[in-house]
Amino acid sequence: MAKSASVMTKGDGGRAHVGAETRRALATPTDLSAEAVRDISGAMNAIMADVFALYLKTKNFHWHVSGPHFRDYHLLLDEQADQIFAMTDVIAERVRKLGGTTLRSIAHIARIQRILDNDAEYVEPSDMLAELRDDNKALTARLREAHAVCDEFNDVATASLIEVWIDETERRTWFLFETSRRGDSSGH
Repeated sequence: MAKSASVMTKGDGGRAHVGAETRRALATPTDLSAEAVRDISGAMNAIMADVFALYLKTKNFHWHVSGPHFRDYHLLLDEQADQIFAMTDVIAERVRKLGGTTLRSIAHIARIQRILDNDAEYVEPSDMLAELRDDNKALTARLREAHAVCDEFNDVATASLIEVWIDETERRTWFLFETSRRGDSSGH
């Protein structure tokens, strides 16, 4: 049985305390400093944990939405979940390109995610849209924070990816906001 190569501590932002042997085995050449790799990897692992939490919440609401707007909400949430999930592999591979390590399990995600789960048996469709809107808005703020970390170390490649994700996340927020607005008698 293989020994665990890293020890995680709650609140470490996803930065594992990795032993020398593991660091050598997973080393990736980079011109970034060890501090940059640590801080950027930590920021991106926290983002990835939030992205997985948001993905699962979005799919949960997609699966459990009901009511007169079922088809529209069901399709919207499925489209948004696909877009959210598409971020995960890109984030993980970016962390590895930098020489960092990334998330390893659902338990790891649970330790560092900042987006709250929703395990309620039933959620009103309007509450689903509002909760996802707020979660996407919070993700946008966290992406901006991660961008600032990248800027600090001149990691333009990760920053460029984050800029695209900010735009996508703002679009999801906008769509959720507009979809949840109450119309007047003319539908506007």
